Amino acid sequence: MEGERHLRALLLNMTPELQDGVFVFCCLSPGEAPPAALTPLMLFRERKGITLIVRREEAEQAGLSYQFAARLITLSVHSALDAVGFLAAVTTALAAAGISVNAVSAFHHDHLFVPEVQGEQALSVLREMSHSLK
Repeated sequence: MEGERHLRALLLNMTPELQDGVFVFCCLSPGEAPPAALTPLMLFRERKGITLIVRREEAEQAGLSYQFAARLITLSVHSALDAVGFLAAVTTALAAAGISVNAVSAFHHDHLFVPEVQGEQALSVLREMSHSLK
């Protein structure tokens, strides 16, 4: 099934879900392998290092330093990878509420990492945004 491309449909049907747990961002040097015990939600390689997004308790158990303790919100609409404006609209609404966001697009859904203490507030902003279009 192909993902949705129409912005209004994406916003109406995004159904934001706050996931359990707290996630953190860790950085390894470019040649360093992630600890075998980790189950990263995301691993991204760039020239300056390897970014891992893992549960905070996993990072602590592995002795990894981390930044940005975050809650994860999944936008449960199946968005097309080439959809235009969806994340721009969502992140603009969160920015207007003073909430920073790190967005990750996966094959089926978009995922938002927001500051741990603002998880519920971000969820509220997104739900209101979607409901205001109905």
